[in-house]
Amino acid sequence: MFRRTLTSSLAVALCASTAIAQDLPQAGSDYFTAAQGVLAERVNAQPNTNVAKNVILFVVDGMGINTNFGIRVFDGQQKGMLGEEHNLPHDLYPNSAIIKTFNINAQTPDSAPTAGAMNTGVKQVFNTINMADTVIHDDCSTEAPLTLLSEMLSEAGKSVGVVSTARITHATGAAVYAKTANRNWENNAPEGCVDIATQLVDQMEAGVVDIALGGGARSFAPEGTEIEVGAGNRPDDVNLIERASEMGAELVYTAEQLAAADMSAPVLGLFTASDMNYEHDRPEGEPSIADMTAAAIEKLQANEDGFYLMVEPGRVDHASHGGNAHRTFTDGVAFAEALALADEMTDDEDTLIIVTGDHEHAIVFNGYCGRGTPITGLCMDVASGQVEHSGEPVLAADGKPYTVVGFGNGAGSVLVEQEDGTYSGERPELTQEEAMDPDYLQQALIPASSESHSPVDVGLWAKGPWAHLFGGTMDQEMIFHVMHHATLEAEAAE
Repeated sequence: MFRRTLTSSLAVALCASTAIAQDLPQAGSDYFTAAQGVLAERVNAQPNTNVAKNVILFVVDGMGINTNFGIRVFDGQQKGMLGEEHNLPHDLYPNSAIIKTFNINAQTPDSAPTAGAMNTGVKQVFNTINMADTVIHDDCSTEAPLTLLSEMLSEAGKSVGVVSTARITHATGAAVYAKTANRNWENNAPEGCVDIATQLVDQMEAGVVDIALGGGARSFAPEGTEIEVGAGNRPDDVNLIERASEMGAELVYTAEQLAAADMSAPVLGLFTASDMNYEHDRPEGEPSIADMTAAAIEKLQANEDGFYLMVEPGRVDHASHGGNAHRTFTDGVAFAEALALADEMTDDEDTLIIVTGDHEHAIVFNGYCGRGTPITGLCMDVASGQVEHSGEPVLAADGKPYTVVGFGNGAGSVLVEQEDGTYSGERPELTQEEAMDPDYLQQALIPASSESHSPVDVGLWAKGPWAHLFGGTMDQEMIFHVMHHATLEAEAAE
């Protein structure tokens, strides 16, 4: 009764506010009208407190607020807009939060413990996956494994899937199923420890993981053993591909094989020897992240009890490490397409969809650029009396133009190592054509072979059952607790 009375009062207040707004000189603005429409939707919205039959967690590796902005504008400009006015699918989700990303012992986080926090509900130690805080990195004698959301939901009868454009044994995707004192033990754990690739097959055999799609086939076969997408590089003689096949799993290596796969069996898709290709470079025959996401949902939906799927657009992160904004953004657009498809294939009434990043990068956006400035190009000056930029580049104090996007550190550093081991240099002259070349590395200050993560917060966007529990600034492990509440706790309370 109280909620209905409150909602009714808000509706009356909104009507009064709208009537007053019509008298304002700005009432004819499209911006004003759009904002009034959004307000009306939010006033009338009711929290969805259904049980989440399904949960889809998109963890865009390396996407904080800055990177999300770049992907948004790039996507909008590819669609013929100025770009800034565009929205990615998740930008319009009704619930959002700011997420802290630090690890137990690291201000700047690593992907393994950040993804682990989302899958266990506790912060973790740098470079470890799903271990209690007593673990010592690189020492499996100290391992103290945690129980995973995937294990809880599998025990409750749900199916589980993981999709990644990185190696399927890489840090973020591995957090769905693996527990290790070293995230780098993908296929080469010391004696007495269990490597990550073996743990994936173990979890498939145990019935916890029903479908796993990504790159990294080399970790599943002995060194020199030929497989469809290259050669194995395991240092032992264990052939996990043969083992998976013998236990009844469907092995697929191409988009065509994935489309024709027997979805009644566990499915292991290994589409490249190492990481999958960037979307900009993806060859014919290699599935896109949208292809993999759709295939995973199709399989998992066969379970009437529901599913948990984590999707990692992993190469967004890798492109930023390389200092190449073009590939960061093109992989980001591919993620947005996969998200839109996942949303289309599911129902908000019973499916909780969460979009977040595990961390941000040292990516920066320079000013003061006019509207519609190509996001991967030179910063163009604001034009007085018109919306779009002037077409003239903004010049820095050194008299040279600069790009919208830069990195705090990385391979594009303007400081170059000299013969005596010292570093010096200056910013080179730069044309628009050079800046917008897909292979261009954005200028950086601090020289580094690989650009670093950033410690700043990331965004989170959500819709579906109990998505309204997200809000304000939250610790990363809260993602687990909302997923757990929306599924197991909500069901137990019925």
